[in-house]
Order: sequence, then structure tokens, then C-alpha cells
Amino acid sequence: MSNELVLQERREDGVAVLTFNDPDRLNAMSEAMGQAIQDAVAALRDDSDVRAVVLTGAGRAFSAGGDLDMLVRMNEAGRADAGGPTRANNRDFMGRFYRMYLSVRDLPVPTIAAINGAAVGAGCCVSLGCDFRIVAKEAKVGLNFNRLGIHPGMAATWTLPRLVGPAHAAELLYTGKLVDGDEAARIGLANRAVPRDTVLEDALATASLIAEGAPQAIRGSKRSLSGSDKRTLDEQLDTEAHEQSLNYETSDLAEGLSAVREKRTPKFTGN
Repeated sequence: MSNELVLQERREDGVAVLTFNDPDRLNAMSEAMGQAIQDAVAALRDDSDVRAVVLTGAGRAFSAGGDLDMLVRMNEAGRADAGGPTRANNRDFMGRFYRMYLSVRDLPVPTIAAINGAAVGAGCCVSLGCDFRIVAKEAKVGLNFNRLGIHPGMAATWTLPRLVGPAHAAELLYTGKLVDGDEAARIGLANRAVPRDTVLEDALATASLIAEGAPQAIRGSKRSLSGSDKRTLDEQLDTEAHEQSLNYETSDLAEGLSAVREKRTPKFTGN
């Protein structure tokens, strides 16, 4: 197993790629991998040159879920001390564990999950933390927590109904069934399903298209979208007006307007 549990690639177009890198274990989510993804996100978060991030998995899986050895240890400890201090320890650990992976939500730029293979349980949940998902038709995707005997975690009960609606979310969570890429796209769990060997290519092409846009406007769009469910219509209008007022101070807006007049592709610098 590589010591680099999360690989980082910076591309010339401003797209960064983060890859779960434990293919022999189907990128099982361990505490060490969680720390690695949190560190990688921290390195990207304040980098103004990054315009989009793609998250994917090495080998034949995106991530098959939580590290079973870790879950066994926690189950054994919990059974040996039912109702005792271990319960609080397990609760606090899981809260920290899930927040490490969901640090992807803290990235100020658009994020795309390139689901190249199985995305199960927590593996599916971390993909739900991205702005959108492109999935392999052949992939198996689902939240099998209840079939293991454990309550869903990593914000599954929060993110899933917002994406697929309460009825689809209830069915997926209660049954723990896995669906293929086509079904995931049909119900809104993914934006689209493509052949396995083109998933990363499609995600990178989409990320590159995002990276061609005006960085400040796109980051502002993400801020507006991420809080829109908590605002009224009037509050959202004020949010948009504020973001636009920031853009009126940029050279990129002048470049975009000039490009329209001159019928050419704009070249945005982020200024």
C-alpha cells in the first residue's frame, strides 16, 4: 500500500485532481485516509490558482466504504462497555471522522466526484459532498449502512433527500440497495452516467470548462448556491446583488464584456 493515501495533481488549466489511493482495499475509508483528504483540501482551499477540483478513486472503485477493521474494533469496544464511556468516545470519533472526509465541502471552487467504480456507504456519502457527480454506468452506488447494522452516517440523511427527494432517499437508506450508474443518474444521485473508461475524462473536461469561466464569479456562485436553501427569495436577491457588486470591480468583467463585443473567447485572470 502506498503511503500516499490521497494523491494530488495540479493541472495547467487550474483543475486539481484528488485521488483516493488504496486500490488493494477498494479505497476503504480509514482515519489515516481521512486525515490525508483533510490535509489535501487545506492545501487547495487557499490556492487562488485552483479553479475546480475533481475527486476520484484509484483502481476499480471510487470507495467501497468505511474500513471494516476499524468498524469491528469500535463494535467490540462498544459491546464490551455498553452504555459506558465508550459510547461517547465512539460518537465523538465518528463525528471527527466524517468531518475529515466532508472537508471537501469547504473548498471554495466547484467540486466534481468522478465515480469510476463502487461508491458504497461512506464512499457514496463523500461523493454527495461534492457539487455534482459523474458516474460509471457499471458502478454500484448506494448506502448500505442498515444492511451492516449501523445507522447512516457522513451526512447521508441530510445530503441524500436534498438530491433525490425524500421518497427516493428513504428507499435507498431503508433498503441499503445498490444501484447502477444509469439508475443513479435517473433519480438524480448523479448528473450523468458514462462508460467506466470515460468517467475521469468526462469529469476533467467538465472541470476544464468551469476553469475557463471567471474565477471570482464562479466562487461567488458557489457561495450563493450553498446557502440558498436557508434564504428567502428577497435574501437571495440581496446575496446576488452583493456578489455582482464585487464583480463590477474586476478586470475579468471588463474582459468578458469586451469578448462579447469582439465575438471571441474571453481570457479570465481572476482579477
